[in-house]
Amino acid sequence: MLPLALSANTQAYIQEDFTFADGDFTEIAWSEKPKNPQDIVVLFHGLGGSIHSHYIQGMMKTLKTLNYTSVVMHFRGCGSKPNKTKRSYHAGETGDAKAFINQLKKDYPQASLHAVGYSLGANMLLKLLAEYKDASPLKSAVAISAPLELEKCTHHINQGFAKVYQVYLLKALKEALLKKVEFLDLTREYGLDKKRIKKIKTIYEFDDIYTAPVHGFKNAVDYYKQNSSRQFLKEIQTPTLLIHSLDDPFMPPSIFPEKEELSESIVYEVGHYGGHVGFIEGSLFKPEFWLEKRVKRFFEEG
Repeated sequence: MLPLALSANTQAYIQEDFTFADGDFTEIAWSEKPKNPQDIVVLFHGLGGSIHSHYIQGMMKTLKTLNYTSVVMHFRGCGSKPNKTKRSYHAGETGDAKAFINQLKKDYPQASLHAVGYSLGANMLLKLLAEYKDASPLKSAVAISAPLELEKCTHHINQGFAKVYQVYLLKALKEALLKKVEFLDLTREYGLDKKRIKKIKTIYEFDDIYTAPVHGFKNAVDYYKQNSSRQFLKEIQTPTLLIHSLDDPFMPPSIFPEKEELSESIVYEVGHYGGHVGFIEGSLFKPEFWLEKRVKRFFEEG
């Protein structure tokens, strides 16, 4: 376990492997090795994200100014190494997050735990909070650019300029899956070989032929229906800040919830300009990172 220095603009972090009950693992990345932390913030990245994602790095630096210890829980296969099993992660997979949070609570019983989720990680976090109900080990949470209706968002990203983002995200997903089939047989049970994987054209298709069946869902529609977090918002009892932007290219405004859909524990804010997990103000030469400042204020007020 060694601190890894990434670049001049990326802070060092401490990497560890975390092993799950099924024998598989994921990688976690600490801002610093905690000794007697008062507050620990777990960061959940978006689709294809990691410790290297700009939004993760920005938030880790901001949390450090609060003297909060931050830790990134990579979803399976999103670190520097592929995970061992056929499964990986999806927008509603809360079991892995629960296992990690339970371990944090055991290792650091004196610390207050918080969480910040981005995009797919935000959807997962909201579902997790709903499952916890009034027994949440998290003191507070922030969900940023959550695709509350997965099917609508998946189709939306296949239209217009958003297709550019889809190409970028799909490339990373396919590369990870191509690495997986080098040491795991996905052909016999799922009909997935390198040739078929390379032909995948959309995220919907990827979810339909890999994500859904490998994780026990009938198809992509079934996967989206069961895991879209909009249906769970009323059940959340943890103080939660939910943030969206009207100009998010990944999702139509129709997925944004009405007031009556929210529990009393949710503070909901919608900006006019923020894109997808961006929320940068100011000028090109002097950008202001509004999102980090807003999250910092939310934690300070809590």
